[in-house]
Amino acid sequence: MTHPSSDRVVIFDTTLRDGEQSPGASMNLEEKIRIAQTLEEMGVDVIEAGFPAASNGDFEAVREVGRVVRNATIAGLARAHRNDIERAAEALKGAARQRIHTFISTSPLHMKYKLQMEPDAVVQAIWDSVTLARNHVADVEWSAEDGSRTELDFLCRCVETAIKAGATTINIPDTVGYAVPEEYGALIRAVREKTPNSDQAIFSVHCHNDLGLAVANSLAGVAGGARQVECTINGLGERAGNAALEEIVMALRTRADYLPYKTGIKTEAITRASRLVSTITGFVVQPNKAIVGANAFAHESGIHQDGMLKHAGTYEIMTPESVGLNRSTLVMGKHSGRAAFRAKLKELGYDDMGDNAVNEAFRRFKDLADRKKDVFDEDIIALIDDEVGRQHDHIQFVSLQVVAGSRGPQHAVLEVTVGGEAVPPVVSFGNGPVDAVFNAIKLVFPHDARLQLYQVHAVTAGTDAQAEVTVRLEEGGKTVNGQGADADTLVATCRAYLHALNKLLVKRQKTAPAAISA
Repeated sequence: MTHPSSDRVVIFDTTLRDGEQSPGASMNLEEKIRIAQTLEEMGVDVIEAGFPAASNGDFEAVREVGRVVRNATIAGLARAHRNDIERAAEALKGAARQRIHTFISTSPLHMKYKLQMEPDAVVQAIWDSVTLARNHVADVEWSAEDGSRTELDFLCRCVETAIKAGATTINIPDTVGYAVPEEYGALIRAVREKTPNSDQAIFSVHCHNDLGLAVANSLAGVAGGARQVECTINGLGERAGNAALEEIVMALRTRADYLPYKTGIKTEAITRASRLVSTITGFVVQPNKAIVGANAFAHESGIHQDGMLKHAGTYEIMTPESVGLNRSTLVMGKHSGRAAFRAKLKELGYDDMGDNAVNEAFRRFKDLADRKKDVFDEDIIALIDDEVGRQHDHIQFVSLQVVAGSRGPQHAVLEVTVGGEAVPPVVSFGNGPVDAVFNAIKLVFPHDARLQLYQVHAVTAGTDAQAEVTVRLEEGGKTVNGQGADADTLVATCRAYLHALNKLLVKRQKTAPAAISA
């Protein structure tokens, strides 16, 4: 067991659970498994794969991730309800390392208005839920929802009860992102010092980013004695998101002089994981995002460039290679063969692709190379990521022709397959080519979703750059993001809309039980 005297920090990734609660984020089973495998390869200690009682989809995700992942611990979330805990235990049966993560609110505000329970009843619920979870698995985590706004004496009483009942990890979340670092670090330290049996459990932090302090609070919690950090790739999560895994890990690595703690993360896998999660969820990483943003290692200022040429350490506190950002000199073109393409895929970290996926990616690469003189790493990454999980989509792109220009009418001819069956091509008109494409999709697959966002950006520089398009759809209060990439902006647009529509079909199956924000 990891104790405060240890310098090892457990990384608990909740991208598949809390991350998926982001408005617009949705993942199908194959996508969740792919992300889980990437997290395991990175060296993540605990993967929270879902909330089994939330839906059949979440139950299946936890069960299948548990079957595929063998090295990391798989966690399933559960409220302090018998049904939730037993459902989580059932989903985790096939996992090599199982954890039930159960929680209940402890702040006066939440107990009064959300739970409508007296403090004594909450303590009893903690005892009952943790005891039941411990009867199913040896590894139980208990969380005090809204812990950072809970009265200290009552919080210590709850923690003591959870540990006595068998909890091996105690999580004190900053559920609404209200805390500031000095205060939060002091809270973790105070709970550990004031709770009689605190040395029998690992303390954990789970911070939300509402004030932009999630990472700072998490690190303050580690300094206060926490030895588990709950985080997500790219800081994904509801509202303003969670603490970003890549920022936590690289802060600990880069500032080991001040934060003398270690993780088991292979940092060279960070960029690949970030791109994968961005593509699957449709959440574009902002260019100035720390560690994984497009500008994180770019130097525009003349003073910065001059310093970098003389010594990289003048303006670079970590190397691009340390997070898996390799500056390759091997540019691909239309004469590049299959062997060179496979070598490039391996260099970019895509060495686990099956033959069918490689063949399809090579076909798309050759098509792109015919239209683009030089194919850069970014082009291949966009092309590969665009294919991630698409073979399982209910609606699949086949072909698109568009007539555009100042002399209308603009129209689109679209061909897709639905459920593996070819659909006759449809012709649709619109107020411009994009509108015509979207109208064509509505003809082949009628739906009432509303377009909330349409965004285009170039993958690389130059007039022949690939376009990467993001589309956000909303239906019945549920939002999803989709992405598509192609040398033709309108084809990328069509792919992005279909990607979003497929995600909406997945999200229609999901329900959201009350109180899942711990």
